[in-house]
Amino acid sequence: MGKIVTFGEIMLRLAPIGYERFVQADSFGVVYGGGEANVAVSLANYGKDAYFVTKLPKHDIGQAALNELRRYGVNTGYITRGGDRLGIYFCEKGASQRPSKVIYDRAHSAIAEAKREDFDWDKIMKDAQWFHFTGITPALGDNVADITMDAVLAAKKAGATVSVDINYRKKLWSTEKAGKVMGELIKHCDVVIGNEEDAEKVFGIKAKGTDVASGKLNDSGYKEVASELISRFNLKCAAITLRESLSASDNNWSAMLYDGSNFYKSKKYKVHIVDRVGGGDSFGAGLIYGMTSGLGMQDALEFATAASCLKHSIEGDANHVTVDEVKNLMNGDASGRVQR
Repeated sequence: MGKIVTFGEIMLRLAPIGYERFVQADSFGVVYGGGEANVAVSLANYGKDAYFVTKLPKHDIGQAALNELRRYGVNTGYITRGGDRLGIYFCEKGASQRPSKVIYDRAHSAIAEAKREDFDWDKIMKDAQWFHFTGITPALGDNVADITMDAVLAAKKAGATVSVDINYRKKLWSTEKAGKVMGELIKHCDVVIGNEEDAEKVFGIKAKGTDVASGKLNDSGYKEVASELISRFNLKCAAITLRESLSASDNNWSAMLYDGSNFYKSKKYKVHIVDRVGGGDSFGAGLIYGMTSGLGMQDALEFATAASCLKHSIEGDANHVTVDEVKNLMNGDASGRVQR
């Protein structure tokens, strides 16, 4: 079993208890998470040889983040230490018609100020089967974009499959900068993952007949998006998660995948949300698990969608579920009955 490598930023998440607003809170719960770290935790839970690569400050908070990864079986052997701080984000959970809110405090974090020489990518990618990153990572700065390109090229040299979750964040960079940087990185990728907005914001590829704000999604429009992504960047496959936002508390959740020849559509789940942060990451991890475990395209998509459905019921950034739990839902057990 080849190792699966992810690269990005792990952050300290501070959140009011329950559904309190920031202005009400007199205490905050602590969680560690980040796009690629969440993927690594999921894959480790599934029994994969998962590695997370980043740069963490060499102090107690950096060590706490490292310990959290180790707690779930993620290999941290290639994490470099240095810098002054761990990035922070504050998360206020929405409910009903009130949306969730995120405030970042991540400037000058250890990974944002990392240097290319901090990482020996040829060594890191030795025997790698898969490499995964998100669009959040190169958005941290030109230096981190360069490091990400180094990682992608080393992964391709090692014969690994490369996947990217577009994951556009308007608070980190402009659509113009994202399109330029991601356009170069994605040329070296095999699998792309996006949501109903990513392809439009970053690459100008819009799904017809879709209004994200109203929750109206058009499957045929997203088929065109996936097809355009495949043809423009010579990808092996493109997956798109489809979130129909009925409110902050209730969504319909499904996904589709195109492999250049065939379109696949998953089951649709009606989700009552406990915590939606990390929903896309759990989908990406599920897709990687399916594709590295010999599942066919339809089953890999169903596994990813079911895994992500379950994540919406779990507090925190990461998806703490087992393969069997995902397969039970994937195979139709959606009752939520007590298991005795």
